[in-house]
Amino acid sequence: MTDRTSSPCGDKPNCVSTQDEREKHQLAPFTLTSHASIDAIENAALQLPGAKTAVKEEGYLRIECTSKIMRFVDDLELRIEGNTLLVRSESRTGYSDFGVNRKRAEQLRALLRSAEQVQ
Repeated sequence: MTDRTSSPCGDKPNCVSTQDEREKHQLAPFTLTSHASIDAIENAALQLPGAKTAVKEEGYLRIECTSKIMRFVDDLELRIEGNTLLVRSESRTGYSDFGVNRKRAEQLRALLRSAEQVQ
């Protein structure tokens, strides 16, 4: 799988992104603090339910989040660009996610704020 953090979501309502300008897909920007690091961001992301690191490269993470009951896998992609964290969370299967990806992204925002990684 290639890095899709800069790509807008498709037409299905099972994806959210800081890089998508359409209201149903758009996430508010994640502005990083001056001491943010990919390691600290990874530690916060791994606190999300069912999360495990699939890819870790310089400034980029792909976290796989597996649902507890149905074992569906969603991809949470994170890339540091300057003082911004690009965030994209998308379900691999199905049409609607019933808001799961948006909820996950906002949980991540709260975890990153607690860890003083985002403003």
